[in-house]
Amino acid sequence: MSVIVTAEYKTFFKEIKERIHKAQYDALKSVNKELINLYWDIGKSIMAKQEKLGWGKSIVETLARDLQKEFPGIHGFSSANLWRMRNFYITYQENKKLAPLVREISWTKNVIIMERCKDDIRREFYIKTTRKFGWTKDVLMNQLEAGAFERYMANQTNFDKTVPGKYRHQAKLAVKDEYSFDFLELGEEHSEKELEWALLENVRKFLIEMGGYFTFVGNQYRLEIDEQATS
Repeated sequence: MSVIVTAEYKTFFKEIKERIHKAQYDALKSVNKELINLYWDIGKSIMAKQEKLGWGKSIVETLARDLQKEFPGIHGFSSANLWRMRNFYITYQENKKLAPLVREISWTKNVIIMERCKDDIRREFYIKTTRKFGWTKDVLMNQLEAGAFERYMANQTNFDKTVPGKYRHQAKLAVKDEYSFDFLELGEEHSEKELEWALLENVRKFLIEMGGYFTFVGNQYRLEIDEQATS
């Protein structure tokens, strides 16, 4: 039985596709928020116990060891990560503006921003842009190294125009994190397709900004070299 693809069906299919993307994003965002809340509470509890009972650094090592025994499938409870949780809480506990925003990007990206940015203005910029454009960890680090904040503040780049907002399925990258999958004990399941898309988008943008010296052909493009096909 053949199906005639009408304009109405194409619109219907697009609506269903976007609804699925939204559900995927909402589910990831919900898991991410719970994970960030958990890490926030652990960091708060560690600091409170140290202040009240005078516990030293050894409590973090002991807690990490016991948590890893209790939850062997979750690697987020290392001593190094527990210290990050404590620093995370200390960094944002009194910041009513940024405290809600940190729940909207992944833990890995939060750590990068927290450790690489030494003031709240820069932290706010990178948190918001990571959320808005769905930056992966590598893209975020590249933007930090390239001084995206400084270039934006100096008006030397049309940042908001050259990096257009995309669809909801790109926003999933902002909250997608191996810590989230480990938290659910599902294992790491990053989408290679989404990662490839995000990287290619940044390569394309970079080559366009370089001018006419380079050409962006596309991804998965078939080439023949010495009568041998490659892609």
